Amino acid sequence: MHQTRVTLEQNEIPTHWYNVVADMPNPPLPPLAPDGNPVAPEQMLAIFPGNLLEQEMSAERWIPIPEEVREVYSIWRPTPLMRASRLEKVLGTPCKIFFKYEGVSPSGSHKTNTSVPQAYYNKQAGFSRLTTETGAGQWGSALSFAGQMYGIDVRIYMVKISYEQKPYRRSMMQTWGANVFPSPTDMTNAGRDALAKDPNNQGSLGLAISEAVEEAASRPDTNYALGSVLNHVLLHQTIIGQEAKTQMAKIGEYPDMVFAPCGGGSNFAGIAFPFLADKAAGKKVRLVGVEPTSCPSMTKGVYAYDYGDVSGYTPLMKMYTLGHNFMPPGIHAGGLRYHGESPLVSQLYHEKIIEAVAVPQVATFAAGVMFAKAEGIIPAPESCHGIRAVIDEALRCKETGEAKTLLFCLSGHGHFDMASYDRYLSGKLEDFDYPKAMVDEALKGLPNVDWPPKAA
Repeated sequence: MHQTRVTLEQNEIPTHWYNVVADMPNPPLPPLAPDGNPVAPEQMLAIFPGNLLEQEMSAERWIPIPEEVREVYSIWRPTPLMRASRLEKVLGTPCKIFFKYEGVSPSGSHKTNTSVPQAYYNKQAGFSRLTTETGAGQWGSALSFAGQMYGIDVRIYMVKISYEQKPYRRSMMQTWGANVFPSPTDMTNAGRDALAKDPNNQGSLGLAISEAVEEAASRPDTNYALGSVLNHVLLHQTIIGQEAKTQMAKIGEYPDMVFAPCGGGSNFAGIAFPFLADKAAGKKVRLVGVEPTSCPSMTKGVYAYDYGDVSGYTPLMKMYTLGHNFMPPGIHAGGLRYHGESPLVSQLYHEKIIEAVAVPQVATFAAGVMFAKAEGIIPAPESCHGIRAVIDEALRCKETGEAKTLLFCLSGHGHFDMASYDRYLSGKLEDFDYPKAMVDEALKGLPNVDWPPKAA
């Protein structure tokens, strides 16, 4: 009988994070100020500590993980790699399907892989307070846990639609001592402006980021922590793919394709980037980011410089974007409701090194239910996107007879998302394929800058 679960010992937790910048064909494009000039690192010190900024700008292939961080990691890492043999049987596919299960972390998702080092580095730099945003609540929960580990106060602006849809995520954050506010609020200029335009504003990640950044920039004891998009966040998540490579090697396996949900990019980067190092060395492996059709930044957006938030507080980043004014529908995969994509993921997609697909909401929940019935784990709505794409590929292989090895990141459990499953099971969940006209409208507000500057 084939092995269905591959574990590692605690002493096999990686000692370094992998920095994909070292293996990219072209260096990353710089973040820009509104005047079109690159942002100097010192300009970012208003909201980030210097040690994290060093990681953000680094081109070193390996970044050491502090022993104090590895010690907290050991609460739940290494995470298991599992073979979805029952799902294979249900599908009748010749494919082997493996998944890396990140739902065993204290917060129930992969987000804790970066919240812990971010809290650690801020504590080392002397900061006592962190602000952040959260969509589905997984990032907010992860940072609340990390803040408690290092004695840092955490204040969270939670997208209002998710605040209402996911009360138990909110309770998790509060249990770990965080203050949670439904965004938009009347506590910031960005929130007040949004409410003045639309008192019933459901919120967005871009707007919640504006509120969190505004508060952090206004206080000397406070920094901002981000759960996705930026280079250092993606760096911390590569512990996932490194462990997965080691685990697959132990049983003599290697994936033909790697899948992960893709909102801001940290989940995808975590599982896929360590395999990109192999791809850069000539190994054949396909890396596929999976996004919702209702928020299709890579598959329907444009590759351009844009703000990471609604109010323009962040630097301009070259990314696939639907426009920072984009207001996504209230889909239940709240962690994927972001208008843009990580600059690193975007550049790799633009250079055709990685791939992207978009899947509809109802089909993703159907995939999640099928997976839960077969494997017993109820996945988070975000994770269902990766599962949907894996099932689709496995069924294609069933038609062609091709026997591929497929790997995906099961980024978190869905125990606090059962209201979403209720809506699916009662037939109330709907698809929303974002119309091109609405995307075009949101893109009208793109800043008119590029790098290198176009000749006059």
